[in-house]
Amino acid sequence: MNVALRAAFNRWRRRLLRQLLGRIVFGERSQGHDLPFTRIAPTVVIEHESRLTLGDHVYIGPFCYLEASSGLTIGEGVQITSHVSIVSHSSHRSARLLGRAFVSWQGPRPGWVGGEVVIGPYSFIGPHTVIEAGTRLGRGTLVRAGSAVRGSFPDFAVLAGCPAQVVGDTRDADAALLARYPEVQAHRAQWAGHDPDAR
Repeated sequence: MNVALRAAFNRWRRRLLRQLLGRIVFGERSQGHDLPFTRIAPTVVIEHESRLTLGDHVYIGPFCYLEASSGLTIGEGVQITSHVSIVSHSSHRSARLLGRAFVSWQGPRPGWVGGEVVIGPYSFIGPHTVIEAGTRLGRGTLVRAGSAVRGSFPDFAVLAGCPAQVVGDTRDADAALLARYPEVQAHRAQWAGHDPDAR
């Protein structure tokens, strides 16, 4: 097969597979509620989906891993980019302590860590981020790429690092954008609420 023909075949194959397997479409359902504007890439792995609560207008991009055994709530309008892992439990301590007895242990496992993860409305999670058990992110949070997040963080926090720390406030960038586009102020206020500290 010559190079031009092989290249044409590969382009056709990629387009076909994208249409059949890789296309992200609107429409999901969570906890008995229809979510017409939520999109989840087909490559997302969700474990314990019955413990996952999604808001509408959520976007979850390719190759993410969501583990919801201890509960996972993703608020309205959250954007989760790609290659993000969100876990609501950690068993590595238990496995080290118990060894082979880990799988047959009766009762609570020593060293087991578990806790609900909550991501506030209209937050953004950058690629290659890990969000650990028990984490709570306030509304309007921005997590920079490659962060490891554990703990509770306030509304509008900008988080970065391993471990993630607050390095800014999303209201700073929003203030400049709201000044540039005053016609959208009511839309932002709808989810952000009355915010006397808006910058």
